[in-house]
Amino acid sequence: MSLFLGIDTSNYTTSTALFNDCTGEMLQQKKLLPVKSGQLGLRQSDAVFHHTAQLHALITSLLKDIDVSQIAAIGASVKPRPIEGSYMPCFTVGENTAKILSAVLKKPLFPFSHQEGHIAAALFSSKREDLFCKDFIAFHISGGTTEAVLAKGFGDGFSAELVASSLDLHAGQAVDRVGLMLGLNFPCGAELERLALKNTEKIIVHPTLKGCDCCLSGVENLCRKLFDEGRSREYISAYCLEYIKKSLMLMTDGLLEKYGKLPLLYAGGVMSNTIIKNSFTEKYNAVFAEPSFSTDNAAGTAYLAYRKFKNVHT
Repeated sequence: MSLFLGIDTSNYTTSTALFNDCTGEMLQQKKLLPVKSGQLGLRQSDAVFHHTAQLHALITSLLKDIDVSQIAAIGASVKPRPIEGSYMPCFTVGENTAKILSAVLKKPLFPFSHQEGHIAAALFSSKREDLFCKDFIAFHISGGTTEAVLAKGFGDGFSAELVASSLDLHAGQAVDRVGLMLGLNFPCGAELERLALKNTEKIIVHPTLKGCDCCLSGVENLCRKLFDEGRSREYISAYCLEYIKKSLMLMTDGLLEKYGKLPLLYAGGVMSNTIIKNSFTEKYNAVFAEPSFSTDNAAGTAYLAYRKFKNVHT
């Protein structure tokens, strides 16, 4: 039996995970970064501070009953995307901690991007490891990213070529800005969904796309207009999510037309929304991460470390 440790320090979650290659079990310990009421996120300097304060406690809890000699390798998210020049200070906390553990335990360290971890977590949790050996289109939709990549699996990992994105606001940013407008707590996704599910009015939206790229800044202004007109919080919540859902569907349709009917995978916190998920599952038979693997997590990096160390080919 071998164990594989994963670490991810993103906005806005400190996350650790441990994968057991014998049982297939994935243990997770993660904690949201504290954001003051009414604020829309954190400065990177604050995120680095909070990750530094939280990470040791999560690792201690994760490994408290574990024989660390069984850890075979460590995976860490070291940057947002798998492209040259991708950088965000908060990832240095997890990377440096992983380097220390690698040196102390004398185990190899495998660096990955946060985006690769999201996609790998979705493949693991949906039991679609077969896609590690195929081409597929993967969407990463969160507060920091609204992108689609053409992924080419090569057994123990995959390459990712950016093929579509938001030209302005990210989907998760739109959700949080509208949520704060409505008096919800950051991050606002879960509360916004609960309000939207109570809406009974018909909604028609007309998203803006340029090719396969979407533009989401308009939805905040449209929701502000609805708010000023006195529309209900339930209607505004539903309108926001419908706008995002329709935008992502138009992006998906454009990419399928361009690249052919490849398998579709959706990862990231926004895609844990049941309104969006159910529609995409019905229309596209798409692959989704389980809820606990949808939001920021280290499970993907732990699983990628296992596949890299074992040179796994599905």
